[in-house]
Amino acid sequence: MENSQSLKIALVGCGGIAQAHWRGIQAHATQLVVSAVVDTNPDRAAAMAKQTGGQPFASLESALADGDFAAVDIMLPHNQHEAAAVAAFAAGKHVVLEKPMSTNLASCARILAAAQQAGTVFLVAEQAQYWPDARQVQALIQAGAIGEIITARAYFGNPAPATAPTPKPWRYELAQAGGGITIDGGAHWLRPLRMWLGEVAEVSAVTGRPLAEMEGESFMRALLRFESGVVALFDTLYGGAVLGPGEEFRVTGTAGEIISERGYPGRLLLFDKEHPEGKVLKANLWDGDGRLAAFGYELADFAQAVLAGTPLAAAPEYALGELRTALAIYRSAVSKQWERVWD
Repeated sequence: MENSQSLKIALVGCGGIAQAHWRGIQAHATQLVVSAVVDTNPDRAAAMAKQTGGQPFASLESALADGDFAAVDIMLPHNQHEAAAVAAFAAGKHVVLEKPMSTNLASCARILAAAQQAGTVFLVAEQAQYWPDARQVQALIQAGAIGEIITARAYFGNPAPATAPTPKPWRYELAQAGGGITIDGGAHWLRPLRMWLGEVAEVSAVTGRPLAEMEGESFMRALLRFESGVVALFDTLYGGAVLGPGEEFRVTGTAGEIISERGYPGRLLLFDKEHPEGKVLKANLWDGDGRLAAFGYELADFAQAVLAGTPLAAAPEYALGELRTALAIYRSAVSKQWERVWD
């Protein structure tokens, strides 16, 4: 039984993202008590158990049968999300599920139906929803700080590794990831755009594969037309030996611009009549209380929803927006036409 101050949780999948979630629990979601860890790799499960104090399990099935926890945090390859989430809901557990919810809409519908039947808390973990700078930009736009929005740009890019990683990462495989850079890391840049500009109505896109060993796209450029009529440019890239400085977000309004710089430390800047050379709103986007803390913020939000009944910052259905946009981008790259997101 959980008390009103703590929630026992199982970490399902003990890869790199689990380390980020564990750091977030320690720093910002201390209501969560890791009482179980699950991984098919016994060495990884044992290492995570030593870190967290959780009981190790080789499968979610065995953890659900014999473990002591009321919630699960699922951090598995995308194509395994449905089976794990549905099993957890069937066992009456609260669920955190890393984005994307799944690789296709039919699978997402089954997950959502299982969540509704279980009646437990369901969070699709999109940490960009909790980025302090994304929320600050949202508040500035809503307050009219840059006037009416004219256009925007988002850029997500990383240089390619010097040599192909071994073994091949699961994210490089279409069958497991459901796509390439857009459906995966690109989602973190789509979420702020949706927070700021509303829902994406249609897209026109091209894709490419500069990183040959990655089966999905490692380059994508798209125009996003929002329901408001605003058009934004969205770029993703995993390629090139070295990438220079630049911006990751630029939002242009009739009264000014907001820019966030790409890379470390990254600054958030406001340009308006009072600050034509730019006012620094945040000097380091990645500091201890910045984006790196967002994993903890989202898990604290989940814990509060379970323990106190508070509403989540974003309902799980909202996460369909990033997936739908990515899938429309993939369709557009084939059709060479504008593709609707919600039809």
